[in-house]
Amino acid sequence: MLILNSLIRILPVIVIMLSSVMSFSQDSGLGNWLVYIGSKKIDTRWNIHHEVQYRNYNAIGDLEQLLLRGGVGYNLTEGNNNLLLGYGYIHSENYVNADDKVNVGEHRLFQQFITKQKAGSIGLQHRYRIEERWVEGDFKLRFRYFLGLKFPLKQSPYYLSVYNEIFINNKDNVFDRNRTYGGIGYKLSDALRLELGYMNQFLNAGSRDQINLIVFSSF
Repeated sequence: MLILNSLIRILPVIVIMLSSVMSFSQDSGLGNWLVYIGSKKIDTRWNIHHEVQYRNYNAIGDLEQLLLRGGVGYNLTEGNNNLLLGYGYIHSENYVNADDKVNVGEHRLFQQFITKQKAGSIGLQHRYRIEERWVEGDFKLRFRYFLGLKFPLKQSPYYLSVYNEIFINNKDNVFDRNRTYGGIGYKLSDALRLELGYMNQFLNAGSRDQINLIVFSSF
């Protein structure tokens, strides 16, 4: 009920942020990612992770990727060190030329370890992830390292968020990609927060830019 009331209270904010993202993306050619990341606490040790990401080449309507991911996590210590085993399904629509797309399906298992620390008021998060990927019958293995920092703004529900994540393959092109992100967040409650940010993906074949709207929920 608390989460529902919070969502109703901030619905106008979400609509305004989403409209701004769509307008800016449409005008500039930037992509945008609409992301929901949730965590359900079972007890002091166990939790269930779930997320949905709707990724677009520009504004809503030109789908790049739909990502569905879930998993079961276990806290080694109270809230600071979490092991997780998960599964993801990824539907991609990749352009083969200016007008035509090809659909690509991927099944993915992943294992990750997250550790959180404090440096004064700044929150740090390290995430180490291994992914076993089956892309149209082709097996791939990938390693990811994520470093995130959260800077609270004093006496305010707002905060700044930055991260960098590097992706490494086990074969072919060893370097897969690097993501750099910066954004501003708003904490509505201990269970719900919003972020709006800008992300650059550096790839072997070039780079991509996205505007990200993210909802974080824990209950």
